[in-house]
Amino acid sequence: MLTLPPFQPVSRRTATSASRKRNRTKTRLIVAGSVLGVVGLVSGIGATAAAQASSARAEGISATKELSQSKGARHAQLSVYSAIAKSTADHRAESTISEATGVIATMANKVDATPLASSVASLGNYEELDTDAVISLTVQTRSETAAAQSAVAEVDRATAPASAEAPAAAAAAAEAAAAEQARAAAAQAADAAAAQASQAVVAPAPSSGGGNSPDAARATARAMAASNYGWGDSEFSCLNQLWERESGWSYTAYNPSGATGIPQALPGSKMATAGSDWATNATTQIAWGLGYISAGYSTPCSAWAHSEANNWY
Repeated sequence: MLTLPPFQPVSRRTATSASRKRNRTKTRLIVAGSVLGVVGLVSGIGATAAAQASSARAEGISATKELSQSKGARHAQLSVYSAIAKSTADHRAESTISEATGVIATMANKVDATPLASSVASLGNYEELDTDAVISLTVQTRSETAAAQSAVAEVDRATAPASAEAPAAAAAAAEAAAAEQARAAAAQAADAAAAQASQAVVAPAPSSGGGNSPDAARATARAMAASNYGWGDSEFSCLNQLWERESGWSYTAYNPSGATGIPQALPGSKMATAGSDWATNATTQIAWGLGYISAGYSTPCSAWAHSEANNWY
């Protein structure tokens, strides 16, 4: 027979104490679990933020590298254009000096050669000058060379002996007259051909602006460039890009700096040397602009290279 130990009653105070101990143990377990959950959450957020920051840094480095490469390519392109413009300007200066020196030799005891000689001396240092200075001095020297040639010719005509009665002089005069007639006839034929070519290009696209519209101006410039300077399609392509950038081929284009018209002459009144209607006639502006390019840059493509390198020509 199983014998049970004698029953011992538990006091109310002892039971309450045991209950409190169990509650404190549960509370500690709950707090510990909460702390571990918070630590895990913070760790996950930190890892995500670190990954995002690393990705952003990689993208920033890539963008910086692409920008640096783009700037480097543009700088190299501008350097090439500058070198082309400088080489062309120097070559033009060298030929101008050679021509001017020959003219100076013909001026002895006839015309004062000091102004032309001074220009030649200034231009003689073209290798040490910047491109803009070389172009400016070249244009100045060519202008003075042309003026000196005209002055020498005038002196020669004034001092020529009057020998009209001599048979040899008469024959020479007749020969000269025949040559002049032939030259005039050839010039007239060339002008007629240029006019026909210009009309043939412009006629299919008439506009309210007539010969002053951008399309008509392009056609006129193409015909004049070919007939007056021998510039073909490749040179006209450079001319088209140059004047499209400068004025959009508008004869009324005006820049606050004072640059005017299709070629953006500065000031616009310079074009009066090509015609008194320079402000209202695209053809007059084109004639002046082509002459300016020929004197300063030799060809439209050389002028375009200078514009690409310096943003003006």
